Amino acid sequence: MHEIVFYIAAGWTTVLLVVSVVAVVRLKVTAERILALDTLTLVLVALLVLFTDSFQSPYYLDAALVLSLLAFIATVAAARYHGERKIF
Repeated sequence: MHEIVFYIAAGWTTVLLVVSVVAVVRLKVTAERILALDTLTLVLVALLVLFTDSFQSPYYLDAALVLSLLAFIATVAAARYHGERKIF
Protein backbone atom coordinates (compact mmCIF):
# COMPACT_ATOMS: atom_id res chain seq x y z
CA MET A 1 0.00 0.00 0.00
CA HIS A 2 2.85 2.37 0.84
CA GLU A 3 4.43 1.88 -2.60
CA ILE A 4 1.15 2.62 -4.38
CA VAL A 5 0.72 5.88 -2.50
CA PHE A 6 4.34 6.81 -3.23
CA TYR A 7 3.95 6.19 -6.96
CA ILE A 8 0.71 8.17 -7.11
CA ALA A 9 2.26 11.07 -5.19
CA ALA A 10 5.46 10.98 -7.27
CA GLY A 11 3.46 10.93 -10.49
CA TRP A 12 1.29 13.81 -9.36
CA THR A 13 4.25 15.94 -8.26
CA THR A 14 5.96 15.21 -11.57
CA VAL A 15 2.89 16.46 -13.43
CA LEU A 16 2.86 19.58 -11.23
CA LEU A 17 6.56 20.05 -11.89
CA VAL A 18 6.02 19.98 -15.66
CA VAL A 19 3.09 22.40 -15.39
CA SER A 20 5.20 24.77 -13.28
CA VAL A 21 8.07 24.70 -15.76
CA VAL A 22 5.67 25.44 -18.62
CA ALA A 23 4.18 28.30 -16.60
CA VAL A 24 7.61 29.82 -15.93
CA VAL A 25 8.47 29.67 -19.62
CA ARG A 26 5.16 30.84 -21.08
CA LEU A 27 4.08 33.61 -18.71
CA LYS A 28 4.75 37.16 -19.85
CA VAL A 29 4.32 39.19 -16.65
CA THR A 30 7.34 39.22 -14.34
CA ALA A 31 5.30 38.98 -11.14
CA GLU A 32 3.53 35.88 -12.45
CA ARG A 33 6.87 34.33 -13.36
CA ILE A 34 8.15 34.96 -9.83
CA LEU A 35 5.12 33.19 -8.38
CA ALA A 36 5.43 30.31 -10.86
CA LEU A 37 9.10 29.88 -9.98
CA ASP A 38 8.22 29.85 -6.29
CA THR A 39 5.62 27.17 -7.01
CA LEU A 40 8.23 25.21 -8.94
CA THR A 41 10.58 25.19 -5.97
CA LEU A 42 7.73 24.18 -3.66
CA VAL A 43 6.97 21.18 -5.87
CA LEU A 44 10.68 20.27 -5.94
CA VAL A 45 10.75 20.37 -2.14
CA ALA A 46 7.72 18.07 -2.03
CA LEU A 47 9.43 15.68 -4.42
CA LEU A 48 12.56 15.64 -2.27
CA VAL A 49 10.47 14.89 0.82
CA LEU A 50 8.85 11.99 -1.04
CA PHE A 51 12.30 10.65 -1.93
CA THR A 52 13.37 10.98 1.70
CA ASP A 53 10.49 8.79 2.81
CA SER A 54 10.94 6.29 0.00
CA PHE A 55 14.70 5.78 0.16
CA GLN A 56 15.06 6.28 3.93
CA SER A 57 17.88 8.76 3.42
CA PRO A 58 18.02 11.99 5.42
CA TYR A 59 20.16 13.72 2.79
CA TYR A 60 17.15 14.44 0.61
CA LEU A 61 15.44 16.14 3.54
CA ASP A 62 18.51 18.29 4.13
CA ALA A 63 18.50 19.28 0.47
CA ALA A 64 14.77 20.09 0.69
CA LEU A 65 15.36 22.31 3.71
CA VAL A 66 18.21 24.20 2.04
CA LEU A 67 16.22 24.58 -1.18
CA SER A 68 13.18 25.91 0.66
CA LEU A 69 15.25 28.48 2.56
CA LEU A 70 17.04 29.66 -0.58
CA ALA A 71 13.79 29.78 -2.53
CA PHE A 72 12.16 31.92 0.15
CA ILE A 73 15.03 34.41 0.15
CA ALA A 74 15.14 34.48 -3.65
CA THR A 75 11.39 35.04 -3.92
CA VAL A 76 11.46 37.89 -1.42
CA ALA A 77 14.44 39.48 -3.17
CA ALA A 78 12.90 39.11 -6.64
CA ALA A 79 9.55 40.49 -5.50
CA ARG A 80 11.17 43.42 -3.76
CA TYR A 81 13.33 44.16 -6.79
CA HIS A 82 10.31 43.95 -9.06
CA GLY A 83 8.30 46.30 -6.86
CA GLU A 84 10.83 48.88 -5.75
CA ARG A 85 13.85 48.29 -8.04
CA LYS A 86 16.08 47.66 -5.07
CA ILE A 87 16.81 44.41 -3.26
CA PHE A 88 17.61 45.62 0.26
